Amino acid sequence: MNESTKRSTIYFDPQLHAALRLKAAHTDRSVSELVNDAVRAALAEDQEDLAAFDERVAEPTMSYEALLADLKAHGKI
Repeated sequence: MNESTKRSTIYFDPQLHAALRLKAAHTDRSVSELVNDAVRAALAEDQEDLAAFDERVAEPTMSYEALLADLKAHGKI
């Protein structure tokens, strides 16, 4: 580990921890590397979701009640 890494204690479900250890051994990586990659992926997905919300902010909205009324008016329900 290099000097820029930070240490943290994480409590895993025992079965999840066993699966992580097996995957780490199978892929010749550390549990820390696997967890860091998973957290990066989750944060990147959050960033993509927020960007999608920003792109759609100007779209018109419809209430659930109006949606149901529209579906009924068009014979969909």
